[in-house]
This record gives sequence, C-alpha cells and structure tokens, in this order.
Amino acid sequence: MLDRSSNRPALPPEIARRRTFAIISHPDAGKTTLTEKFLLYGGAIQMAGQVRAKGEARRTRSDFMQMEKDRGISVSASAMSFDYGDYRFNLVDTPGHSDFSEDTYRTLTAVDAAIMVIDGAKGVESQTRKLFEVCRLRDLPILTFCNKMDRESRDTFEIIDEIQENLAIDVTPASWPIGVGREFLGCFDMLRNRLELMDRADRNKVAESIKIEGLDDPALEQHIPAELLDKLREEVEMARELLPAFDQQAMLDGTLTPIWFGSAINSFGVQELMDGIGNYGPEPQIQAAEPRQIAPDEKKVCGFVFKVQANMDPKHRDRVAFVRMASGHFKRGMKLTHVRTKKPMAVSNPVLFLASDRELADEAWAGDIIGIPNHGQLRIGDTLTEGEAIRVSGIPSFAPELLQTCRAGDPLKAKHLDKALMQFAEEGAAKVFKPMIGSGFIVGVVGQLQFEVLASRIEMEYGLPVRFEASQFTSARWISGPKADVDKFVNANKQHISYDNDGDLVFLTRLQWDIDRVVRDYPELTLSSTKEMQV
Repeated sequence: MLDRSSNRPALPPEIARRRTFAIISHPDAGKTTLTEKFLLYGGAIQMAGQVRAKGEARRTRSDFMQMEKDRGISVSASAMSFDYGDYRFNLVDTPGHSDFSEDTYRTLTAVDAAIMVIDGAKGVESQTRKLFEVCRLRDLPILTFCNKMDRESRDTFEIIDEIQENLAIDVTPASWPIGVGREFLGCFDMLRNRLELMDRADRNKVAESIKIEGLDDPALEQHIPAELLDKLREEVEMARELLPAFDQQAMLDGTLTPIWFGSAINSFGVQELMDGIGNYGPEPQIQAAEPRQIAPDEKKVCGFVFKVQANMDPKHRDRVAFVRMASGHFKRGMKLTHVRTKKPMAVSNPVLFLASDRELADEAWAGDIIGIPNHGQLRIGDTLTEGEAIRVSGIPSFAPELLQTCRAGDPLKAKHLDKALMQFAEEGAAKVFKPMIGSGFIVGVVGQLQFEVLASRIEMEYGLPVRFEASQFTSARWISGPKADVDKFVNANKQHISYDNDGDLVFLTRLQWDIDRVVRDYPELTLSSTKEMQV
C-alpha cells in the first residue's frame, strides 16, 4: 500500500507544485472538450476546438490521429503539460472508447489522480464504472466533474446517490447547480462560499464570480430569480445535513470524491475544477517498484515508460516513448541506464508535449511526463535510472478478446507488414502473434474498432493496404512453467503455439474447453490472461 498521507515530509517546492492526472469517462461525456478548456485556461492554446465543430478548421488539440479527427473520439492517450497559476499540470487525455481500455489502464499507472467526467443526463455509464474500478485497484484519488448541466439533466441528489451506490464511494459537493437545462444559471461554490454565474454568450469566457456572505446574503436576490433561489437554499441545506463534508485526506485515500457541476462546452465550472486539482489534488506520489519503492524527492533520477507512440508527426517516421519521471531532477543530456538492457543511454532530445506538438525539454522533475525519441530501444514497462537496478512494477499486458489474421493487399510487401505490426505491438496498440507453424501474423485486440484503427494507420503511415480476416482462434494465453513441461506441451500442440513480439510462448485456442484440458493434463503449467510488461 502506497502512503498517500498529507502528513508526509514536505517535498521540494518544484516537485510539490506538480499535479499529474488523467481524465476518464464514458464516450461522449465531454472529456475531450474539458481537456481543451483546461488548455485554454492554462494559456496553452488560444481557442478551444470543439469536437465535430465547423468553421475555422478547428480540431481538438488532444486528438491528433487522423481517425480521432474524423470520428470525434479519442483512441490514443495523449499527454499535455502546462502551467496553471502556481501549479504545473501534467494532463493525460485517455481513450474513452472501451476498445482502447488497455491504453487507459497503462496510462493510469503514470498518474497520481483521475478526473472522472460524467454526463448530467446519463449519470454513471458502463465504461465509467470499468475505469473507476481500475482507479480503485490503483488507489487513485478521484475528483468528479458532472458535465452538460446546461442541458436537461437529472436531479442533483439523484446523480450523487447513483455515484455513491454504483461506485461505493462517498461523494461531497464542491459546488451546487442553480437550475438545470435552459434554467441553468451557474453554481454555488460550496468550498469558497461564492456565486459562479455562467455566460452563455461567450463559450470561452471565464464565468462571473461573486463573493457572498452565505446563502442568506441579500445580494443573491439581484442575480437569481426568487424561485430558483429558494430551491438552491433548500437543497444546499439538505446537502450539508445529508452528505459528508469535504475531507482532503479521505479524498487522497480514495474513499471520498468531491463533485463539481458545470458545462465544459460553455467553459463553466472548469476553472473551479482546476483550482480544486491545484489546491487539493495529490503531489507526486511514491512509485511501486522492485526491489524497493521510489520516493519523488530522491536525488537520483528514475523514470518509466508507460506508452510508446510511433509516427506522431507524419513528416517524421519517429517513435516517442512517454516517460513518467518518478524521482529526481532530470536535465537534458543526462546519461541514464536502461535497466532492461543494462546499457547507458544519452537522453539528448527529450520533449514536452502538447498532444502532437512538442518542444525541447531542458529539464524535468518528479511528476513530469516527457517524451524520449528513439529507434525502438524503449518499450512499455522499461525503467531508466542513474545506475541503480530498480524496476517499476505493475504495468500490465492483457490477453486480447478478438483475434484475426492480417494480410497485406500486395504479397510482395509482406516484409513491410512485418515491420508495421512489430511497431504497433511495441506501442501496445495490439498483440501480434507469429505462429510456430505456417506464415502470416495473428493480431489480437480488445475491440473491433482497434482493427479499423490499425488498418487505417498501416495504410497512412506505411502506404500499405491490409485486410483482416477471421482467424480459427478466439483466445490467447501466455504459457509458463518448468522448462521440461513447457517443451513437452509445445511439442504436442505446435499448431496452437505462437510467439508474441517479446518472444514469449502463447497458446492460441478456439474453446474454453481447450484451456480447461491443458489445466487438467498439464498441472505444472500456468496459462495466464495477463502478463506484466517485461523490463
């Protein structure tokens, strides 16, 4: 159990001001729009590009792949770093689509907190529930933003009750909505005792903030119609009686989530949420590792790769490893040890991200996310240190749920397909299996949309049309056990054996019955549906 106590010794100021967090949600809850508004208020962009917006050729900054731009969905985690007030925000926008949940899971190993975005009309949806459980497994603190309050939304108490019942977490209102839908005027800030009024005329304008002396302040009558004001007073009084008060330590422990209400598209409630992240969110945390944990205030640099992305810039056939700094003060040009290969690595051109845009990083501190351009040396799960043989743990790889055979449209370009598939396997975008017997590749993914993304990227980045065809296999399991038993099993089942891109043995099968048979006939073997990224 990692220590998230707010009573830990104070971190150096430059580390303490870091806030590294992910945004999670069900598709279409408004996650990418919220991300854009974060960048807008952080001064990182001049204009927010609404998803599917027309005019001015706007595109969301965080969605940089062509398919993301075309469909208006996020299918790849992207990292963005920017200053907000006294804080340095490192924000990771994760895929909301369930077909890309493994990318999201790995991303959550690299952050200290999560922002959970829910739709005010739909409440807790299936993907929200799944992602919340992942956060719970990692003991991540969660801050909640209830979006789209300017549309017809559910009753506020009903939304809070649903979160508490479905996710088994206490909820405390950080703000309280004044009306919903067309009547939505803004919120009462319950943490700072002030009124926040929404400006519907300008979506990028910061809301008007009015300091008040409690809900009995006569000044309220100048801004809120009598009927809505009576309702606000009644609901806030009930909320204070029935719901827990804000407790920062309970939030850091993951037992309480504060909830803000707003409308990301109208820029309302966003700044209050950002203030909440800065004022109450966790500083960089202790990182799980073997043979010991890593504290952020250690003098020596340590970082780990949680994502690899190739061809972020179509003009350059590049590959960038996303590295979360776990400790120390990194400076450009440092020589670090690549723990998996035990080789030194000069980090000469590290970059900071604003999605696909990047700038040279002269330095980075614990909590930061930097990119290290490389030619394939760095893989997901790799650890970089100043010499110590320490390995960051807990970065998983999951067995795919769908398997298909991949073939090049032009058989003469089979070697190019080999290179492309290996690249995507190293990115973690898909599992690629090379059968022990026969030719070709079997590609495994979590959801059907991933096949479409792969086909699109292979054609766009390699000029190679491909097709995916039905495979005879439906399940994959990694094989482990005593060498003699593994060899015996492999020799008897060669038609079912493949190698993954790490060279590990994989058992491919059609039926659960086949897996049960192996468990019965080969008790010394283990067939696993997950494996930890090897470093």
